[in-house]
Amino acid sequence: MTSETHAIAPAPKGDLRHPEKRNRPESAPKRKPDWIRVKAPVSEAYRATRDIVRANGLVTVCEEAACPNIGECWAKRHATMMIMGAICTRACSFCNVATGRPGALDAMEPVNVAQAVAELGLKHVVITSVDRDDLPDGGAQHFARTIKHIRDKSPETTIEVLTPDFLKKERALEVVVRARPDVFNHNLETVPRLYPSVRPGARYFHSLRLLDQVKRQDPSIFTKSGLMVGLGETRDEVLQVMDDMRSAEIDFLTIGQYLQPTPKHHPLDRFVTPDEFRAYAQSAEGKGFLLTSATPLTRSSYHADEDFAQLRANRAARLAKAAR
Repeated sequence: MTSETHAIAPAPKGDLRHPEKRNRPESAPKRKPDWIRVKAPVSEAYRATRDIVRANGLVTVCEEAACPNIGECWAKRHATMMIMGAICTRACSFCNVATGRPGALDAMEPVNVAQAVAELGLKHVVITSVDRDDLPDGGAQHFARTIKHIRDKSPETTIEVLTPDFLKKERALEVVVRARPDVFNHNLETVPRLYPSVRPGARYFHSLRLLDQVKRQDPSIFTKSGLMVGLGETRDEVLQVMDDMRSAEIDFLTIGQYLQPTPKHHPLDRFVTPDEFRAYAQSAEGKGFLLTSATPLTRSSYHADEDFAQLRANRAARLAKAAR
């Protein structure tokens, strides 16, 4: 799975969506500190957003990942669409999205996503997906079609994609870049040392190169990537990932707290304190990112509309300063 799947409620015991995870050693999730807790979603606006999503037959990462920010975001009519189904071909140990054999793509999904974006009146939308290693292009054309239909239906809406890594999918990246999303996001998720246990189907330097290639193919597209902390990484390792990201000219960095979904998922090492998050944000600013969001509840699409406006403003200010 591509992203925000580390902040989720425990699945019921015997959850058949994760047969490959049943035999993993169990590690009970730790009690959350006060700074992690959020209110349950109850607002009328939340229910209205849910109804629009249901009416268009869509999947959202907000629900599939049980994001702790769903109440706040859906109350503002902000929903992150997850295309290409709810079954992922990867089995990352931090992720609670179902793993297995996905079904065929829904040819009407790009149209339905565009319709929902219009009904919600979104100024900025985030489109993500499960990994689809079963498809020859990893789903790149489906991303491109979704972008096109949103542009046709809501030409003023800015579009952010949060994509898989398209590992071993030749020219898939070019297809998405040619569709010209405003923001191209792909999460590195964790530090290289932890990839074998956290993200075993992925390759750290491939993901980094993917983002570097976006900038080389179209420098006007903002690039973005995210990290989870609390998995067992060290501060020095996180700072090195920041340096790697800046070498790839990544514009926007998000850092959020990993929350263990169930006892069978990757164990939580610790809760990172708000002061540590602030220190990470200061380090990132010093390294030259255009924008950084580093808080316990930060997720890839949290406040994405406001962040996009700030990204554009920060780029304009930096270019103006360089021109003096």
